Amino acid sequence: MIRTLICSALLSTAAPLQAAQNWNVGLTPNGVVIEARGIAASADEAPTILIIGGLSGNDSSVGQVTSAIRRIEDTPQGNRSTRIVAIPLANPDANTLVFPPPGIAYRDNIESHALWRWIGVHAPDQVLIVGDNDFGLANALSTNAVAGIGSIPARRVAEAELANIPNAVGTSEARLEIERRISRSPEQLAEELSTVYGQDFDQLTYLPGMALIGRLRMGHVADVEPLAAPYLERDNLARANSLTLAGHLVFAELAERENDDRYLDLIRRAADLGFNDDGEMNESMPFHGDMSDSFFMAGPLLAKTGKLTGDQRYFAMAARHIDFMRGLDLRADGLYRHSPLSEAAWSRGNAFPALGIALTLSDFPRNHADYDRIATLFRQHMEVLAGYQDADGMWHEVIDYPGAYAEYSSTAMIGAAMLRGIRNGWLDSDEFEPHVDAAWQAILRRTGSDGTLINVCESTNKQQTLDNYLDRAAILDRDTRGGGMALIFATEMAGME
Repeated sequence: MIRTLICSALLSTAAPLQAAQNWNVGLTPNGVVIEARGIAASADEAPTILIIGGLSGNDSSVGQVTSAIRRIEDTPQGNRSTRIVAIPLANPDANTLVFPPPGIAYRDNIESHALWRWIGVHAPDQVLIVGDNDFGLANALSTNAVAGIGSIPARRVAEAELANIPNAVGTSEARLEIERRISRSPEQLAEELSTVYGQDFDQLTYLPGMALIGRLRMGHVADVEPLAAPYLERDNLARANSLTLAGHLVFAELAERENDDRYLDLIRRAADLGFNDDGEMNESMPFHGDMSDSFFMAGPLLAKTGKLTGDQRYFAMAARHIDFMRGLDLRADGLYRHSPLSEAAWSRGNAFPALGIALTLSDFPRNHADYDRIATLFRQHMEVLAGYQDADGMWHEVIDYPGAYAEYSSTAMIGAAMLRGIRNGWLDSDEFEPHVDAAWQAILRRTGSDGTLINVCESTNKQQTLDNYLDRAAILDRDTRGGGMALIFATEMAGME
């Protein structure tokens, strides 16, 4: 893909629409951002109509939609009975579109995937399409569950019809589903997720591990312990890697909750990888691969081991590891590069430090010499991240790149980290609660009751270019990683941690 680096823009957090609002819908292969604009109605609960132009490129329909939007904006808000959202130029590169879009998002049929998923998540009650060719979009919206959410009545209209946009619009199936989703309590979402995720522990990694920790928080010890017990009889470090270290967090949770020294033995052995044969601290924990993932993979394990054993060496090693990783991956602007191979601020490459340091700090003694310093580092990162949360409450696949897709797992992780920061006094509640609330609403919208999640970035090793990060597949399906992190966020929201 050919892209030109665009300066990042700070986006407001999600809130009821009171004035004009702007979104980045997606990014074309040529690096052009597809933009949407919303105009509030007299009431937040008013029906929403989405108007789309420019499906064939920058043709006359773009001007027609733009003119219609300007007329509506000139109408006093109190006289608007319908909320209007518009995408005037939906296909800036004039590529061939197909709906519903096949292939991998966002590598194949890029604009089609971006439009389809964005429309589904925003769930308008009706879609009006202007232009000579809609590529089957009207029929696809009307007859399919858009992004797995629900159908949306859609039709093609002539320019003249934009002067008399209908006021009486029924509620779409997609909107009803979104309203149902956002009405769920944290406990309800946790219960739904726990029926899909945290059902096995066949691999000793954090991927199934986080959902298992979520289930332990919910009191499902009798279900989880048999899944973890086989590891008591194995050499879990024979072929260890960073994912293995983080998988040991399940044992840490069991050791703490069940006061079981057998699990404590397992985490102590893993944490001891931070020390040489003479008991002296190594430069860092092993297996970090220069990647910011290691804040999460190693730090919380060390701190939990220190808490459960009372051995201060583990806290010192955790602090050393944090400093080592910051030296590798912290950018001058306060975001983290994923690794020194590229300056790209990958989404989970920032979510791993966010949640990793929050979990690490949670187990540090408050009188530890490094406690206040680490809390300050955490707060500084959260303050930078807060500025990049979008109008829907999401963080994006590349945090500071406009048009990069809104990414599910990092939003859940950063939201959980901020919430923990508020509750522990590391973050100001007045400043950060709106960010947590917006992230929670965003996760609710994108989580189906069957465990289907929207836009989880695929497994990602360190990449060499910005484009490599922008091109990571966005999963619309069940996903162990995303489901586990959402369960952690839900249990944090429910106060089960």
